[in-house]
Amino acid sequence: MKAARDVSYDDYMAESMKDPAEAAAYIEAVMELDDPAALLVALRHVAKAHGMAEVARRADVGDKSLFKALSPDGNPTLTTIHKVLHAVGLRLSVVPDHA
Repeated sequence: MKAARDVSYDDYMAESMKDPAEAAAYIEAVMELDDPAALLVALRHVAKAHGMAEVARRADVGDKSLFKALSPDGNPTLTTIHKVLHAVGLRLSVVPDHA
């Protein structure tokens, strides 16, 4: 997706994260960093793009619980990550490490 010159980066990011392919590629790239804090930021970006309240509703997670889990100090469970990904049309998968 190419950003128009008059669109802010935040607006571009929010719009592109609504596309499941873009969101999946973004989260996958962030996972390559092997940085849990960066993964929380990526999950937060994707959830915000879909509306945090709507993601919480679809994930069957309380609004406050979702905000806390995806906060910079958050420590979401695997269940919460799975629910959030599912709520935005993504799923968790595992592939062989070819490092």
